[in-house]
Amino acid sequence: MTLDTSSKDISPPADFRFEINRTLPLPLTDQICAAIRTAIRQGALAPGARLPSWQDLSAQLGVARGTVRAAYYRLTDEGLIASSGAAGTHVADSPMRASPAAADRFADLRSSLDLFGAGPPGIFQMGVPAHDAFPAKLWARLHRRAADAGALRTRYLDPRGMDALRHQIAAHLALARGLQCTPGQVFITTSFRGALGLVLQALPSARRRAWVEDPGYPVSRQGLKLAGFSPVPVAVDGQGIDVGLGIAIAQDAGLAVVTPGQQAPLGHTLSPERRQAMLAWARESDAWIIEDDYLSELHLDGRAAPALAASDPDGRVIHIGTFSKTISPSLGIGFLVAPETLIAPLMRVATYLAPPPNYAAQAALAEFLADGHYLRHLRRMKLLYRKRREAVLDALQAAGSVRAAGLAVHVPLACGVDDVGLAGRLREEGFAPTALSQWYASQAPEKGLVIGITNAAPETLKGDAARLLSVIRNDLGPAQ
Repeated sequence: MTLDTSSKDISPPADFRFEINRTLPLPLTDQICAAIRTAIRQGALAPGARLPSWQDLSAQLGVARGTVRAAYYRLTDEGLIASSGAAGTHVADSPMRASPAAADRFADLRSSLDLFGAGPPGIFQMGVPAHDAFPAKLWARLHRRAADAGALRTRYLDPRGMDALRHQIAAHLALARGLQCTPGQVFITTSFRGALGLVLQALPSARRRAWVEDPGYPVSRQGLKLAGFSPVPVAVDGQGIDVGLGIAIAQDAGLAVVTPGQQAPLGHTLSPERRQAMLAWARESDAWIIEDDYLSELHLDGRAAPALAASDPDGRVIHIGTFSKTISPSLGIGFLVAPETLIAPLMRVATYLAPPPNYAAQAALAEFLADGHYLRHLRRMKLLYRKRREAVLDALQAAGSVRAAGLAVHVPLACGVDDVGLAGRLREEGFAPTALSQWYASQAPEKGLVIGITNAAPETLKGDAARLLSVIRNDLGPAQ
């Protein structure tokens, strides 16, 4: 295959070629990286030479787009190539001669970003909404109007965010999540991670041990570690996090991070008994609870339980929500509801270290909420996701006892299977499941794949499912 490396400044060698060998045990992403890396270092691809887009190269090589995308990301991390937006991807002007060790320095981080939502969405990816069902034209109009209105703003926003949006979020939470709060308690943040970072910097507790769900969201665990906390894994069962176990192993913890509405990744709702036990522990231990309200507005089976913060009379629960799952991760807007005693420390951190998102996005979202578009959108999404979940469950029946878990389904695998390796090989074919074992902080008691259902397009679902199952069978062999 010949790379089209033409650019107006660089004339590439006509004889630069490489082939994909599917009989080798080496993953396709590694083969593409090796070929381009060698060509750059040997001078076959000169500085400034243009590379084909990952869409074009995937078509020419006959591989999934995600495979080429992953290779380009890796080469970018190594400093060998650079993206110039509309101008395309080029060999770096001064390509770094990185050692293999340096090239692998960010391997764990790159893997986490691939698994939990970075880059263009892959097939069956978790954490991304159904982009084909979003009212894009309406949103574009609202955003354009907000941008025009804010073009001449010369003063800084309140560090908590735009007043109109905070009012709308407070009103929405009272209606949809049973949470009574004032706009003054609401802080607009850059997604869940922005809210988590803001809280972890502002918490007054000197106790640095924190309960985390096991299995639970890996991003929260890593965020706690970076902020100087020591995560304590607490097992999750059908009733949610085992509060009694948490007290037994770390009663002195100063913090707990939980997903009580729909536990990630198992999908269970924290039972009423454990809700009360958790609130009692926080009150008696003078501890804090961070409520990650993961997908609770998109509860597909029956009525969603109220927010944990709605049952908190002592002001120990910090409620975090986001519009990433309901609108889009690219919006980059989340929020938190602070107990009264935390407003001042959160204001200080927000003022100096964690400013709110841009004005236009906030203003557009405020109007989207105020005019009722958001509630109508949620109703449509619930109906759509129920249909897509059932279709995915039906299409994956051949995989065994698949089960629903929130906006995902779990495909079970035998205990000895390397589900992380299997998920990696599936990503090379354009799929984006996560390995169940990667959600565990302790030794994973079960292996499996977590399959997102939101972007399961009806017109391609059967073919996608058949191809997914084929890759699994080929990887695991007939015994599986």
